[in-house]
Amino acid sequence: MSTTQANACWRIFTQRVGEKPRPRGLDARWHALAGLLRKPAYRTARYLELARRITAQEAAITELPDDQIRQAIQQAREQHSRSRQSPQSLLDTMALLREVCRRKLDMHPYPVQLAGALALCDGTLIEMATGEGKTLTAALAAIIAGFSGKGCHVVTVNDYLAQRDADLMRPLYTFCGLSVGVIQQDTPPPQRQEAYRADITYGTNKEIAADFLRDRLTLGSLNNLGRSILENISSPARPLTDQLIQRGLGVAIIDEADSILIDEAVTPLIISGESGNEEEALAYEQAAEIADTLLDRQDYQVDRKHRRIKLTPAGKEHLQELTDELGGFWAGSRRSREMIDLALVAKELYQRDRHYTLQEDKVVIIDESTGRLMPDRSWRDGLHQAVEAKEQVTVNPPKDTFARISFQKFYGLYDKLCGMSGTVRETTAELWSLYDLQVVMIPPHRPSCRTGTAPQIFVKADQKWQAILEEIHCIHQTGRPILIGTRSVLTSEHLSALLQEEGLDHDVLNAVNHEQEAQIIAQAGQVGRIVVATNMAGRGTDIKLSPEALQLGGLHVIATEMNESSRLDRQLFGRCGRQGDPGTTSAFFSLEDELMPRLAPDLLRLSRCWGLGRKKLEPASSRALLSSVHSRANRQVRRLRKRVMNMDHWLSEQLGFAGAE
Repeated sequence: MSTTQANACWRIFTQRVGEKPRPRGLDARWHALAGLLRKPAYRTARYLELARRITAQEAAITELPDDQIRQAIQQAREQHSRSRQSPQSLLDTMALLREVCRRKLDMHPYPVQLAGALALCDGTLIEMATGEGKTLTAALAAIIAGFSGKGCHVVTVNDYLAQRDADLMRPLYTFCGLSVGVIQQDTPPPQRQEAYRADITYGTNKEIAADFLRDRLTLGSLNNLGRSILENISSPARPLTDQLIQRGLGVAIIDEADSILIDEAVTPLIISGESGNEEEALAYEQAAEIADTLLDRQDYQVDRKHRRIKLTPAGKEHLQELTDELGGFWAGSRRSREMIDLALVAKELYQRDRHYTLQEDKVVIIDESTGRLMPDRSWRDGLHQAVEAKEQVTVNPPKDTFARISFQKFYGLYDKLCGMSGTVRETTAELWSLYDLQVVMIPPHRPSCRTGTAPQIFVKADQKWQAILEEIHCIHQTGRPILIGTRSVLTSEHLSALLQEEGLDHDVLNAVNHEQEAQIIAQAGQVGRIVVATNMAGRGTDIKLSPEALQLGGLHVIATEMNESSRLDRQLFGRCGRQGDPGTTSAFFSLEDELMPRLAPDLLRLSRCWGLGRKKLEPASSRALLSSVHSRANRQVRRLRKRVMNMDHWLSEQLGFAGAE
């Protein structure tokens, strides 16, 4: 076994067994205090001053020929690979890279982009406003990380962005002597191995984590490195290290880090296989038929706040009567109640075109935070089969779990973690507690010209939609482009029908017609355009405004529903007012929106009293209500993430590494 193979095996082995539990109790409090004490070392002003020192070298570097710049970069690479690069050497290297960007990409990094890249090199998470050039910022940091020789993973939210960013930055990487690889959903294993052995690898969150799990399965139940080496000696035809896809987890630079590290932190990635239990698949179909005969409030009660179903005593008796003659799988009362609970959850709490959609006779999950389809994911513990039975499509047999890891745990395994997002400040404390990540605020290159009005909360949903239509008519008459954000496919289709009745031409961008996303976004900034979109609208891409649209006042963004997090509202409003462009925002909500009864039923009753006899709430009441809803939603998801973290710790302590982890 070569030295390189031994090092790769050692890195993967240590990442498998060297997982450190997060501090708890008093240790957690001390850890939080340590984060506050370290915070001054990552001040924005410090990075902006370093960026100024980089730009001051421009005049001296501009006259250098390509060969001399390339040689200087190679010297910096050798220093960095030996961990001998001084702080000043890093600034000198950044100055060289800035000039290479100008020559090879026709881009000249702004001081704020240089400041962001330096912060990433320090292992922080940066907040950069939408449209400030995070792709180039990440590329500068990726080059420095790639110099280490351990590999750098640039994590994006979808395959399109991974391929686009890699192709866009390839001339820069090639000039610096670095290789680039891209992982796509359909990339075969040999090409995956080659991509991971590149200095810089672009890929999606899911694909990189899944490849890690596959490597863990390949390693099997080995408990020490010595046994791994013996496996290589005893099987010289195909050493174990040749079967591994990755070469360890060195550095990760995460784009849209709030979505990946926070919103998806509780999502476990599971590698599973068919169990072949066709009898259980039939039971899900029978459970769906039985659930249709049960009555709400009589046979069961729905707790929408905690998303739970509870059978009443009458419902239990009714269920017993319905299942007595079925026998077989329904013979056990406990198992039959579990099946009916799943069927009722699917019936009452999971809506088509909100939580999922149907494509080619299959249930496809919709990511609620982005509005994108997730065709390669399924709900756990029989819920996916219950939804399939409810929709009367083919019920796939439940799958056996071979390996499992949460994204929260996976990203804690990297030697160095950093990332960027346009909306991250609200999660500063949680990012430190979960990942030891400090947050650095990077100011925009040009001051934002975006303006907005206070959110309006109406008592009735019909009143809200009428106000939205009036707003659209008013803005559309000026010729300005309009982007209207919704939380679900269902709501986007409802608004589309209202616009059709009003005779307003528009485009709809949601999980059902996502294939046209690039085309719709490309035209969204033209004069007179109206786009209705879920939260997926153009995330990771720019809405380019035509010169005429800029003169008219830029893009106008309308929010039509409350989101669980204020970050999602800021992401939507960040579609306009980029790079100093003009833009305006407005928000229209109602007390009948889906989020209110689920998150704050007590506040809903109080708010209806506030709005008694009125069309909408007063501004002060609206602000108080929104603040309270967001606060409650954040507490709920934080508790959920904490439970996932505790479960990960329990699994590690009780089971070690096992296939069914």
